[in-house]
Amino acid sequence: MIALLVFGLIATASAEVGSQYISSYERIRDKTLAAWLADNRINEIRLEQSLPGISENSEDKEYGTYNWQVTTKIIATPEPKMRRVEVEVARYPDGRSDPYSVHTLSAFIGEK
Repeated sequence: MIALLVFGLIATASAEVGSQYISSYERIRDKTLAAWLADNRINEIRLEQSLPGISENSEDKEYGTYNWQVTTKIIATPEPKMRRVEVEVARYPDGRSDPYSVHTLSAFIGEK
């Protein structure tokens, strides 16, 4: 009887540790993929021939095996030859239509 109790306690603790490990893995995976998407978007804007206009847009992308929403905001700065760029990446959970924010990246882009 005592052996069953000890085994039950060990099994419960093992299941909890395994669950936390999986949760951490998923969170880190999502942050990494979202950071890559945000960095790619900012580099696309940097490679444009001219300074981007003030705007805000969102687009859906498939990256990895997941669906993402990438929102780009181009914001004016006091310096007319510079723009602030904010990219927010949100992931669509499986079977849902509302994405949750995973990562935000900001940068400044100047005229070449």
